[in-house]
Amino acid sequence: MSNTLQAPVRARDDMPWWLIFGAWLVASTSTLGALFFGEVMNLPTCVLCWYQRIFMFPLVLVLPIGMFPLDRKVVRFALPLAALGWLFAAFHVLLVAGVIPEDIRPCTQGVPCSEQVIEWFGFVTIPLLSLAAFSAIIALLVLAYLRDSK
Repeated sequence: MSNTLQAPVRARDDMPWWLIFGAWLVASTSTLGALFFGEVMNLPTCVLCWYQRIFMFPLVLVLPIGMFPLDRKVVRFALPLAALGWLFAAFHVLLVAGVIPEDIRPCTQGVPCSEQVIEWFGFVTIPLLSLAAFSAIIALLVLAYLRDSK
């Protein structure tokens, strides 16, 4: 009988849980930010912002379902939502930057999609924040998938 203390070995199985949890934190922060901008600051919401919200808000519910208990299949459900949201966010960023002409007119009613409601540090806009959030979520989910497949 040996009395030597061994450091706990961290199982590789823990890593996907932390990555999915990180994706959930990003989705939750983004959702709270969108609700704060819209409901507290009363900033107008354009059509493209609504589409991005449609893909972000469910992630706050889908990701925890896959964490308790850990179900690695959650990536299959969350990744398409994040990828579609990323496409809308990328389109919106390009529209605000003037790369995509406004002649396409994705926002024919209400607030124009090319209008910059917030601009921090001269370049950070709400669509850019959305693109960054979707990018982080996709990276974390892909990393969780790759860690799981080893």
